[in-house]
Amino acid sequence: MKSNSNFFGSKLFLLLVISLSLTSSGYAQKKLTISGYIKEKATGESLIGATVFVKEVNKGASANEYGFYSLSLNPGQYFLVVSYVGFKTQIIRVDLTKDYRLNLEMEPGAITQKEITVSARKADENTKDAAMGRVDLDIEQIKSLPALFGEVDVLRIIQLLPGVKTSGEGSTGFYVRGGGPDQNLILLDEAVVYNASHLFGFFSVFNADAINGTTLIKGGMPAQYGGRASSVLNITMKEGNMKEHTFEGGVGLIASRLTAQGPIVKDKSSYIISGRRTYIDALTAPFIPSTNNFSGSGYYFYDLNAKVNYKFSDKDRLFLSGYFGRDVFNFANKENGFNINIPWGNATGTLRWNHLFSNKLFMNATAIYSNYQFSSNIKQTIFEFNFDSGIENFGTKVDFDYFASVRHQIKFGAQHTYHIFTPSTSSARTGENTFSQALDKLRAHEYAAYVNHTWDVNDKIQLNSGLRVSGFSQVGPYTQLQVNARNEFDTIKKFGTNEPVTNYWGLEPRFTLRYQLNSASSIKASVTRNMQYIHLASNSGNSLPTDVWVPSTLRVKPQIAIQYALGYFRNFKENTYEASVEVYYKDLQNQIDFRDNYTPQLNRPAEMDFVFGRGWAYGAEFFLKKRTGKFTGWIGYTLSWAMRQFPDIMGGKVFPYRFDRRHDLSVVAAYELSKKWSFAGTFVYGTGLAFTLPTGRAFIEGQIVDLYADRNAFRLAPYHRMDLAATYVPNPDSKKKFKSSWTFALYNVYSRLNPYFVYFETAGSPATNDLRLQAKQVSLFPIVPSVTWNFKF
Repeated sequence: MKSNSNFFGSKLFLLLVISLSLTSSGYAQKKLTISGYIKEKATGESLIGATVFVKEVNKGASANEYGFYSLSLNPGQYFLVVSYVGFKTQIIRVDLTKDYRLNLEMEPGAITQKEITVSARKADENTKDAAMGRVDLDIEQIKSLPALFGEVDVLRIIQLLPGVKTSGEGSTGFYVRGGGPDQNLILLDEAVVYNASHLFGFFSVFNADAINGTTLIKGGMPAQYGGRASSVLNITMKEGNMKEHTFEGGVGLIASRLTAQGPIVKDKSSYIISGRRTYIDALTAPFIPSTNNFSGSGYYFYDLNAKVNYKFSDKDRLFLSGYFGRDVFNFANKENGFNINIPWGNATGTLRWNHLFSNKLFMNATAIYSNYQFSSNIKQTIFEFNFDSGIENFGTKVDFDYFASVRHQIKFGAQHTYHIFTPSTSSARTGENTFSQALDKLRAHEYAAYVNHTWDVNDKIQLNSGLRVSGFSQVGPYTQLQVNARNEFDTIKKFGTNEPVTNYWGLEPRFTLRYQLNSASSIKASVTRNMQYIHLASNSGNSLPTDVWVPSTLRVKPQIAIQYALGYFRNFKENTYEASVEVYYKDLQNQIDFRDNYTPQLNRPAEMDFVFGRGWAYGAEFFLKKRTGKFTGWIGYTLSWAMRQFPDIMGGKVFPYRFDRRHDLSVVAAYELSKKWSFAGTFVYGTGLAFTLPTGRAFIEGQIVDLYADRNAFRLAPYHRMDLAATYVPNPDSKKKFKSSWTFALYNVYSRLNPYFVYFETAGSPATNDLRLQAKQVSLFPIVPSVTWNFKF
């Protein structure tokens, strides 16, 4: 780590030490503690972020990811206001004369204007909480919005938020505030998901029926998160119904899904298992005779989520969850004996132990497994070729929540991850002869420790300060190479198994401040520093299954991101409307790209074709949201710039990043007409993606050569699209356990032919030295109708 990194962190570290030293101040009178868990009454599911607000002191606490809350107060009589969006608010009188355990169960209910007024802490969180760039998504609202082919998708909703950009038509890839695709930390029950898409990016791997909560953090990242430069997408799975066995699912045009959950031991242990599969391959198979040359070709994907938990006591609980998903593509041509089989996918596993040391100290210890694997098998008569790549993680972590008082909350912990990278392994066979060539698997240890302190200094100022100390150690086997004048590799040094290769470490200070202007508005500011030690080697705009993850090495340095943000937040009409304006500047160091004229080669280390430079991004995000009533929704607009500069690209000339989009607009609306009918719609507009255009072709030494302009100097046509959906519930007042609904959707209502990519054809003749390029646009989706039947019993 360079010395300027220490200098940057020193001032914020000093602020952190000062704020922590003041945590114990003001304790002349002994405090008593109210603590417990907040659950949904019907299912026993934890209500993440539910709020317990103490009216007498105008302070409160939010439940953590496991539904636990804690409040330390002076002895006395208090009224607790317990609230959570979509649930009936509870007001509870408490005579506090000793430490008190209060477990709470909440019932779903309509949010009335009266409830909004009472549950002030939850409703005005937009202005009262110091968090910046954080969005919590309601899964039921996600399900009501229109989706491509009727497949509800969390990542598509993320793309409708300001500061988040899509990678193109039909894609679930997203880019946050000028960052790259590998700079988003995507977590499923704390396990990293390395490729979050199916069908080359058209669908995400997340089954909405299995999801309990979704949180996106674009800026002001708390210290417990790290390893990525831009954002965190934290997705938690449902725990399973503790009260009764239930089933739900849906049948759509291209896929079906089914979820089962229920108690193993009532109020003590539960399970959930959820599966999804596409079936176009199964539907078309009967219509393709076995004699057809292409019989056996097809594509499908599937997901499986599972989770069990056991409550030993109010102090101890165990969770075991997992995900397994695969895409499988097959192509067969019997006429020439050609066959391709390409499977790829993710697997994750998480084992967690919750322990309550006291009414104030909560611990979660976790063991994590994560794996992403891509493979391909190609056969033709006597020839066979195989290719594999992937990444595998083994991790442990421990996190503590210490609820010191209503004004102080401290989080601290540590983690370690062992990475195994498979850059590429290939083998070929022809007849009885076999050829095998593989790059060494790369191995590394990543570790971190952190502390984060949230301090309500007074009624106007809230300070959130944190420090993360992270490190990365690459170990052998590893071969250090250099390129000679003949463009061949020379070996500098070979490292043996587990022999240290290189080490990196750094300080990652995090600082967020909120100043309350009045009861309805506040100003917030944040500064964060992030280090990223693993990188995605990608030569495309989308995150493809062939992309390869690589570690920081002697040649590849860790990425560093420093982000500054300032925002104004205001609520209107008794918190019915939320509004915000955020401006940000992000400085990106040690950015990675491929050299000019790069073409992928098997068994060649990707790092040997990397070039390194810097980047920066800045912009303004405008957001207006209507929270309650029959008509809800939001409008988001982003004005932004994202630039890159590499000494080895165009001689160091600055160029726009591929996902530099000047304007980005999204409009989301939902309307409940009656108990039977509800409607939703979205509209998006974005400046066209930047791309590199060949300006001509020349005939040189018997070959046609492309002549290129500057990198990303041209843009595709602007992207815009409108989607509509209607949901029909046949018997909304039925007392029967079996309930169903129909969702009708139109994707791309006015059939806008948005560009997916552009290719070029040559016109003219080499003989006359008259070669001209003609650009051809490829578009994917015109208007796409869909219908989905959903059921629950």
